[in-house]
Amino acid sequence: MGHDHQTTTPVDCNATDSCCSPKRKTEEQQHNHDGHTHGDTQTSWRIFAPALLSFILLLTGLALDYYIAQTWFSGWLRFVWYAAAYLPVGLPVLRDAWFNIRKGDFFSEFFLMGIATIGAFAIGEYPEGVAVMLFYAVGELFQDLAVSNAKKNISALLDQRPDIVTVLLNGVPSVKKAETVTPGEVIQLKPGEKLGLDGELLSDSASFNTAALTGESKPDSKVKGDSVLAGMINLQTVAQVKVTTAYNASKLSKILELVQQASKQKAPTELFIRKFAKVYTPIVVFLAVGICILPYFFVSDYQFNTWLYRSLIFLVISCPCALVISIPLGYFGGIGAASRQGILFKGGNYLDALAKIQHVVTDKTGTMTEGVFAVQQVQLEPGYQEADILPLVNAIEQQSTHPIATAIQQYVGATQKQIVLHGVTEIAGHGLQAQVEGEELLVGNFKLMDRFSVRYPVDPSSLVFTTIAIALGGKFVGYISIADKIKEDAKAAVARLHKLGVKTTMLSGDKTSVVTYVARELDIDQAFGDLLPEDKVNRIKEIKATNQQVAFVGDGINDAPVVALSDVGIAMGGLGSDATIETADVVIQDDRPSKIATAIQIGKKTKRVVWQNIALAFIVKAAVLALGAWGVATMWEAVFADVGVSILAILNAVRIQRMKF
Repeated sequence: MGHDHQTTTPVDCNATDSCCSPKRKTEEQQHNHDGHTHGDTQTSWRIFAPALLSFILLLTGLALDYYIAQTWFSGWLRFVWYAAAYLPVGLPVLRDAWFNIRKGDFFSEFFLMGIATIGAFAIGEYPEGVAVMLFYAVGELFQDLAVSNAKKNISALLDQRPDIVTVLLNGVPSVKKAETVTPGEVIQLKPGEKLGLDGELLSDSASFNTAALTGESKPDSKVKGDSVLAGMINLQTVAQVKVTTAYNASKLSKILELVQQASKQKAPTELFIRKFAKVYTPIVVFLAVGICILPYFFVSDYQFNTWLYRSLIFLVISCPCALVISIPLGYFGGIGAASRQGILFKGGNYLDALAKIQHVVTDKTGTMTEGVFAVQQVQLEPGYQEADILPLVNAIEQQSTHPIATAIQQYVGATQKQIVLHGVTEIAGHGLQAQVEGEELLVGNFKLMDRFSVRYPVDPSSLVFTTIAIALGGKFVGYISIADKIKEDAKAAVARLHKLGVKTTMLSGDKTSVVTYVARELDIDQAFGDLLPEDKVNRIKEIKATNQQVAFVGDGINDAPVVALSDVGIAMGGLGSDATIETADVVIQDDRPSKIATAIQIGKKTKRVVWQNIALAFIVKAAVLALGAWGVATMWEAVFADVGVSILAILNAVRIQRMKF
């Protein structure tokens, strides 16, 4: 914006569409500029120097004019003094105006400020001319600081890689900066250390905490040759990883780039304001010319300087900066607020879209459930005790790597009783068989019971969850129900959606009895199971046919057709998958269903803030424009109204990042 020489600010106002564009710099400008950017406030104090120098000279001039008046402070000396105050902040703007005129863009923000301040000098209103440009510069700096801080906050949140890593050079550990490591080098990772680059595991096996990528804190076991990603934490033994991707090409880097580029996806409100500014700016320029000249034909005591002054006031207040800058900043603030909550938006347009969502459709596994099996119920026949039977089941299940076996092992835990099994056999599609203390132990599904002619007093079709049947010595002992565990905040997530007036539906390929049970537990409005991908598409079409705005929440890979069909596609815990990032419009980083409602709330509050800024800018500017045209408002009021509205709008936009959701 304005005389900002920074070309990477995320507030990306297109040069042909708005008068407040930081992208209006030609290559010639970029080569000639000294490289001092408003966004570099963290590294260079020099960006404050022009405004500070101008401010000191202006205050001194005003003091010499009105408070400690000096006879020598007049004529050409007074002009030179105020010109010296004007040039530090005015020259960059005049230079930008000239470059835009050369490109054929006359009616830019720079042009408005240039003719207004030069006109003020022409009629002897030196302090007003300096003040207009000074406060304009301060507003620019304030805006850039807000954007810079937002970028820094997002970067710090997402870029979870370590700065240094340990690399093996000829077998000797050596510490290097992560960004200097090249593909092919080998990293040594100690327990508790975080991986800095994507790579391939060279060690035989290792266990990693992948929460930074998938949102799931459960350990993820990897074996030699498996892919491991930047952000994963090594849990147990020293591991070696061969780097396969450059530092800036890791998945975390791609996510960071995704958020930083999100402002390029403009929201409808933002696009409208930009088009409005393109038409609005030349109109106010011609109106200002009319205010200056037309009274000559209608006013008997016409004074050129008086009406020129009024037209200059009109130009200052007419600058649509508060609209064109605070609105993109508002959306970027929303994106930043979402990032702080672990929610990644691909653009401001999806903030608007989520604000209008009326119906959320979710997948079950991995979305509302953890995607991890857990024991739900142990039902034993009379005469059998859990303390006797469960250690036997645990002992035989330790011979299996199936997720169900893992669930049983986690439920039973360590046992003090030494159990010796003989002849352990895995019967494909049925379960496990073994001998324990001379008796036959069977653990598996009910087909295993049928195979060994074990009679059981249970109707398997009446059981909702996956069931592990147990037989000992040819007699049915009981069964263990195992199911995908419902996420802790899933029920609260659905309640929050209902509180927002959003309907809920669950679609899943799992069997209907399980889907119905989960939906009933979570108070989801309706649920459908045993669905193929095309069935899910048809269900979404049915909902959309009722003119409802629909968001679909899933893994973003298997459900790609449904995500594409919905108004907003949301991926749960998808940071470890490129396909998820490509498919979804919004990615929930920490895998918590409650963030669905949070994302919708952020969308609603962002839209509310944006429209507050629009209303504030229009009301204040319309009032001061009218007062200026009638000669009631001075240029000082115009300056404070324009800069004040801009700063208030910017503060309001930044406020989004401080809101609690």
